[in-house]
Amino acid sequence: MRGEILAAAGRLLAELGGEDGLTIRGVARAVGIAPASIYQHFSDRAELVRGLLDHEYARLRDSMRAAEAAIGESDPVGRVRAQIHAYCAFAMENPGHYRLMLANGASRPDPDGRAEGPLLDVIDRLAAGFERCVEAGHPLRVTPGRAAAVVFVGAHGRVALFHSVLHRTGAELVEPFVDELVSLVFK
Repeated sequence: MRGEILAAAGRLLAELGGEDGLTIRGVARAVGIAPASIYQHFSDRAELVRGLLDHEYARLRDSMRAAEAAIGESDPVGRVRAQIHAYCAFAMENPGHYRLMLANGASRPDPDGRAEGPLLDVIDRLAAGFERCVEAGHPLRVTPGRAAAVVFVGAHGRVALFHSVLHRTGAELVEPFVDELVSLVFK
């Protein structure tokens, strides 16, 4: 039932374009259950949204892993490109989910510590990919962490532009741009 609730919440989020209209009652209606039934799995709306975030980040991670795995290990640059393409495809195809995830993907529990959260895990995956590129003899202009940040921020900016200004979706709109970004971080 928890999975059905999260799937329904995800569909509603896609329809609404954001979390503002996401309610326990609306999710219950979409699943075809009484609102009280949701409380057996989520104590309140905030916990439902947190569960939805965890679910969506898991989908994104799985998509990035699968894309990377589809490219041979002998092509570390192609593997990084595959990961960022999977990220962009997810973001472009799920604008409401993407906005929710970006708004709630990182926090800094310790003011002096490094921020943490699933969004930073995505950037860390990219950084690890760039590190493998360096190890395979593909030198970078910047550190692997900086390369990951540059490519991620550029991809995010391009996705946000298409979502908010141009109101268009489709990974094919951003892939050539992110390919250029990836190319620019290499020497």
